[in-house]
Amino acid sequence: MGVSLNALLAISVLWGFIFIYAFMATMDFGAGFWSMLYIKSQKTKATSIANRYLSPTWEVTNVFIVAIVVALFSFFPGATFILGTVLLIPGSIILILLAIRSGFLVFSHVAKKYHNALTYISGISGFIIPAFLISVLPVTHGGYIEIVNGVHQLQFSKLLTSPNILSFVGFAISSTLFLSALLLADYSVNLAKDLDAYRVYRRDALITGPISLIMAFFIMLTLKSEASWIYLNMMNYIPYLIGSVIMFIVAGAALFFPSRKHKGVIGRPRLAMIAIVIQYLLASYAYGRAHLPYMIYPDVTLDAGFTHPNTFKALFISYIVGFIILFPGFIFFWNMFMKDNRELKENDSSRPE
Repeated sequence: MGVSLNALLAISVLWGFIFIYAFMATMDFGAGFWSMLYIKSQKTKATSIANRYLSPTWEVTNVFIVAIVVALFSFFPGATFILGTVLLIPGSIILILLAIRSGFLVFSHVAKKYHNALTYISGISGFIIPAFLISVLPVTHGGYIEIVNGVHQLQFSKLLTSPNILSFVGFAISSTLFLSALLLADYSVNLAKDLDAYRVYRRDALITGPISLIMAFFIMLTLKSEASWIYLNMMNYIPYLIGSVIMFIVAGAALFFPSRKHKGVIGRPRLAMIAIVIQYLLASYAYGRAHLPYMIYPDVTLDAGFTHPNTFKALFISYIVGFIILFPGFIFFWNMFMKDNRELKENDSSRPE
């Protein structure tokens, strides 16, 4: 079953937004968890460094989640109607958790008396949100939606007991912790120049990385029995999956290479980070291509839920122009906030005892 060029371009834009958000959000959510975990540690500035990353980035991630929702509704109104109906309750829970987390992140910088409590709340909510977000993917594989009196309804009992769903949830949590630990390790050694924090986050990345790979294998195993159609399609892209595993091994090996910039330091987190980005690109490409031509199996294909061609052309140009404008802004944002160590020192000096 083929897919029209316009629909393919639209889903590529949408998938690009999803990939960027998934990467940035997992790092953001994970940073909140590590900040909570090391809040009472006196031997390292790991919490200060996590807060340094967390403080300016949580707002940027919200830009992409808005872009995803708007793009989905604009390009695929047919699929959006069904997903909006089916995911009303899970989606509402995600929005509530995002609101709670965002609110506490703001107030944690104002109400110093409740800094620890607010950090715990934002950390826990950031740990749970990825689990809810990723559950959207297996729902589109089919088997969890039934039509009652012409209305699509989500089968919660089947959803909560599905090994495939649990595998996706486990992968979301472990990947969140792995990616954030890896990025914080890179930030600690290359920007904050804090070798103690680097060693802490390198250790965390070495622990959570293999767990995320194991959960990815569990996803494939459970897909074979619960959504065989997408499993068989993914086997057509096995070179990308093998390449993904190879890049994961490269990233792991990079954490054991001697550092060229810091004498006596083990690991090159920047190289590991680049390898992991390539790994997730390869894996997400294989998954995305295998999902075609369905948006929601077996009810909605890309072309069936697609908007009018004239509307698509106007929207596509708008998104491309908007991204061209925003991308330099994100680069400027990164240079302004993430490479200015003055705020890191201020955060450390103001940390409650």
